Amino acid sequence: MEYIENKTFDEIEVGDTAELTRELKPQDIELFAVMSGDVNPAHVDHEYAKDDIFHKVIAHGMWGGALISALLGTQLPGPGTIYLNQSLSFRRPVGLGDKVLVRVTVKEKNLEKRKVLLDCECINQAGELVIKGQAEVIAPSEKVRRPRVMLPEVHLHERGAHYQKLLDSTKDLVPIKVAVVHPCDELSLMGAIEAKNKGVIEPILIGPKDKIEAVARECGCALDGIEILDVAHSHAAAEAAVKRVRDKKVQALMKGKLHTDELMQAVVNKVHGIRTERRMSHIFALDVPTYHKPLFVTDAAINISPDLNTKRDIVQNAIDLLHALGIEMPKVGILAAVETVNAKMASTLDAAALCKMADRKQITGGLLDGPLAFDNAISKAAAATKELESDVAGDVDIMLAPDLEAGNMIAKQLIYLAGAESAGIVLGASVPIILTSRADGILSRLASCVLAQRYVDFHTNKQV
Repeated sequence: MEYIENKTFDEIEVGDTAELTRELKPQDIELFAVMSGDVNPAHVDHEYAKDDIFHKVIAHGMWGGALISALLGTQLPGPGTIYLNQSLSFRRPVGLGDKVLVRVTVKEKNLEKRKVLLDCECINQAGELVIKGQAEVIAPSEKVRRPRVMLPEVHLHERGAHYQKLLDSTKDLVPIKVAVVHPCDELSLMGAIEAKNKGVIEPILIGPKDKIEAVARECGCALDGIEILDVAHSHAAAEAAVKRVRDKKVQALMKGKLHTDELMQAVVNKVHGIRTERRMSHIFALDVPTYHKPLFVTDAAINISPDLNTKRDIVQNAIDLLHALGIEMPKVGILAAVETVNAKMASTLDAAALCKMADRKQITGGLLDGPLAFDNAISKAAAATKELESDVAGDVDIMLAPDLEAGNMIAKQLIYLAGAESAGIVLGASVPIILTSRADGILSRLASCVLAQRYVDFHTNKQV
């Protein structure tokens, strides 16, 4: 166990020194900004700094001051120190990647007031003085030795950051025409209107006109210029929306305040539906704070116990979506409870078969590996522990769940325990279906619309 121990006033001698070395990393700047509220662009704005975003952005000099404070509080004098005054001169900027040596040296002792004056300095890896000054403290009178407190692991995450990048990528795209099915509550109506205001969709609201207008009045939003198709109830709205697709008047559907089953019944109708030869499946697009890139989980809403052929379509649908998002060779992790093939576990047999189907070009455009346990799929460290040699393990874009229950639990746990933002879309019909949960907020609905817009634009241009 590691301990910290102080030096009492009586133990301290003039000339005593203590030092530590730290490297400035991007998360140090971000954490300091969150803690202090300092959003000076010269400290946190990479564009303002006009230098390489990862290596040379100018950092806040107070980071060095904080290191001096840490040195005084943990080493010299250490625990029990009372900080009185500090005077620092910032001689030159500290940049990302700089390694700073922080040193404090005892200059004077005041026996009457038990005060200690220390010279303080920070020196970068080039030997240049970046901070110089003095600190005055009251040194502790009692000896303290205790275990060093393990600091919590901090994950800094900008809410919806991946979604904002996704939205920015659509600024030159034409809004797609979307039939919004029964938008008779605030979230479903506002989600559609927000997507319209962002230039993502051109909505056609299908449902009881009086209810839609009443919701609009309650949430204070205008419906000027938005077409409303007046139908009696949600079942009729679903049928009318599907007819609009068949008549080629809309390019996507968007679920409002109705059950998923009710909408999907109209979609899969053998006579009037919009099915294709491809099996339909749902894809969760998740912005997970603890994962290094967007994560897609499928299928968590449509296919309850998919067989091998259905899983083939589920994988292909997800790959096609990621192609539309600009990911040329998405990595697909096929999940099971273990990472080895076990004849008693059907999910591992399916995983092995899907990988071979990819080898035989029955699944195209992605890099598949499986079976993979969840930890091996998202953690390179876990994969290394199991000695897995894989370009997919620890770096998946898509996770294929063995069945709907597993997929739904994975997605919901990431949302409610890991703070993930979610978006959802169904592919495999003749048009994408924007399928969100009733609990999803405006951001999720907007992101789901963006997925549909990117998908429609990509496949329209591909056909041309």
